[in-house]
Amino acid sequence: MKLFHLSNTCRTILVLLLLSAGTLYAQSDRRPSPLAIGFNIGADKITAEKMQYAKSVGIDYIETSLGAFVAKGSSAFNTSDEKIIAAMKEAKKNADDAGITIWSIHMPFSPQIDLSLVDESKRREDVAFHQKALSFVRILEPKVILFHPSYYLGLNEREERIGQFVQSATELNRSVKKIKAITVIENMLGPELLPADGKRERPLLRTVEEAVAIMNRLPADIYSAVDMNHIKHPEKLIDALGERVKSVHIADGNGREENHFFPCSGEGSNDWVAILTSLNKAGYSGPFMFESKYPDLKDLKECYEHMFARFVEQEYP
Repeated sequence: MKLFHLSNTCRTILVLLLLSAGTLYAQSDRRPSPLAIGFNIGADKITAEKMQYAKSVGIDYIETSLGAFVAKGSSAFNTSDEKIIAAMKEAKKNADDAGITIWSIHMPFSPQIDLSLVDESKRREDVAFHQKALSFVRILEPKVILFHPSYYLGLNEREERIGQFVQSATELNRSVKKIKAITVIENMLGPELLPADGKRERPLLRTVEEAVAIMNRLPADIYSAVDMNHIKHPEKLIDALGERVKSVHIADGNGREENHFFPCSGEGSNDWVAILTSLNKAGYSGPFMFESKYPDLKDLKECYEHMFARFVEQEYP
């Protein structure tokens, strides 16, 4: 009889242990995996040495741009097509040789390169300029093409500018899909509608509400890139856009200026646990793409791991 009771007791303990282990497993299984690390770098700076060093310190992705090849004050390139193509091929080889993936292209922007311009002939020029840029960056085989929605606007032309941008983005999205990439639109800085000079309006996608409204006017296969330096409480924008967030720019700031603080410098006001929580809820799986000042490339991964550890500790105790 004692053996029978002992067996039942053992069985009860075993069941409790299994249930406990299952609960612990389920909890650990819910914890997200860390994101890969990336950083932004000009296409002219993608050297073999830089890429090899980046890989050695835990970086797997880069975002790049064509800024070095664009003539200042115009929507034109400053050198021949042949030289740009050669530079793209060299950059691609250097990244590939190091095992670095070119995640995204930050497309050019300026007062002259603005997809929302009211002047229809100028808007068409800028679309054609972007299409030519796409012919160059397709060599890099990017996953993502990132556009700014506008530069600063004139007074009282916001609705017209939105319509022009929607038309431009829709046209360019067709070209982006031809190079097997996706289009993302970046939110812009705009704590208030008018800057200090009062003579112009902030760029498009300056608030959560405006970003959602404009994204809803775009085709469903155009996505969002959230810049953490362009808005106070970026987690609110991530929550509002949800699964449409396909890329990020990581920097700290105060939501009022282009600070681009290193997130682990302590200089900005972003709540990184809240941001990581929102990215996780949105199902974001792209790289944690730094667009910030940093002491050394090796500090990027360490900074992210510190933030991720705090996120896990608070959200999955």
